[in-house]
Amino acid sequence: MVERGRPVGRREFLRATAGVGAALALPALAGCGNDGDALTFFFQANPAEADGRRRVIDEFARSHPDIRVRTVLSGPDPMQQMSTFCAGGKCPDVLMAWEQTYAGLAERGVLLDLNIMLDRDPAFAAELEAEGIASLYDTFAFEGGQYALPEQWSGNFLFYNRTLFDEAGLRPPARWEDAWSFAEFRDTSSALTERDRSGEIAQWGFVDTWVPYYSAGLFAINNGAEWASPRTAPERSAFSGDAFAEGVQFYADLANRYHVAPTPADQQSISAMDLFTQGRAALALGGHWRYRTFSDADDLDFDVTALPSGSAIRGAQSNIGTTGLAISAGSRHKEQAWEFLKFAAGPAGQALIAETGLFVPVLESAVRSAGFAEAHSDIGNLDILIEGPAHSAPLPVTAEWARIDALMDRYIGPVLRGATPATSLANRLAPEADEVLRNR
Repeated sequence: MVERGRPVGRREFLRATAGVGAALALPALAGCGNDGDALTFFFQANPAEADGRRRVIDEFARSHPDIRVRTVLSGPDPMQQMSTFCAGGKCPDVLMAWEQTYAGLAERGVLLDLNIMLDRDPAFAAELEAEGIASLYDTFAFEGGQYALPEQWSGNFLFYNRTLFDEAGLRPPARWEDAWSFAEFRDTSSALTERDRSGEIAQWGFVDTWVPYYSAGLFAINNGAEWASPRTAPERSAFSGDAFAEGVQFYADLANRYHVAPTPADQQSISAMDLFTQGRAALALGGHWRYRTFSDADDLDFDVTALPSGSAIRGAQSNIGTTGLAISAGSRHKEQAWEFLKFAAGPAGQALIAETGLFVPVLESAVRSAGFAEAHSDIGNLDILIEGPAHSAPLPVTAEWARIDALMDRYIGPVLRGATPATSLANRLAPEADEVLRNR
């Protein structure tokens, strides 16, 4: 195994990332400087998010005029680009990290163990411990190392169309503790599903803007299931349990049995995003990354509410979705990169993130700030966002996640299409996932 924190060579990295694919063209944004001594920051963002990042970078530049930053904006496949850059010895100094894919980079020695920097900076470490949300920081802790600092919570919840709910005389839960039961959620979605005179559905009760097989797994979590055990570097999956199968089956039945959500076949020609933004769906599963799109939609009055839960748990849970900032183990600018991480993931940067409304920040002072509330002045149930991280269940952290992901797609997909029952997962998905985790 590659020693943690040691730079990895081209041949070793390419062997470890076999199958990632060919390099994409590099789209780059001009930063505060373009010379070879500039700190390079690699991230993925839509235009609105890129503007928010720019604000953080500009403020950092004002407070650190001796550190120049050059931004590198990712294409559609950031892991592919990072693998190409790092294999070629041109790994960016600061890298955006995703909760379910960073472990592979950490295991290969691409990312610096930030405990080295935290140990040298006890005042900042104490500040993070006092203000940070432990579950988010723990997400980036892998085999004894801390490989990123979280910068945003991006777990899932439900958006709802206020106009449609008001017309139906329905009121959704305002807090995670008061979540609908599965049966209440089904009945609510049914009441909000409408057909036209020809019998075609004109308004859906529920649509999903996330990854369907992940969403099905999230319903399983809200039925008391886990995906794997232990959470970090798991040794076995939990896909064979009854609670997992029941949660996945309920999610699949929303489309195939109760007809309150589009089926996978329907979704070939219907965009869930369009249905919700056009007022043709009452509820939409998604994360805060959808907020700006919905805010910009004409004539859409929306709010947020909690996911539903099964009888096995009290209240509902989101998933610990988060992105963080990491430092390349081979960076020639580690000290400057650390200063950037401290700014972006610390109180100053988090306050700016809160004011932009683009992300849900990860420090208590920022997420509970007047700036965050003002940026979400149209949201009545703001506690769904503020309390989201505290009501989030962990997903597995493993260097083998890409293989587990492929297996979930392969075996949960037929369940969502109604081709096979969720009970089949115990004999199909579970044993193959267990084999991957045992042989890592």
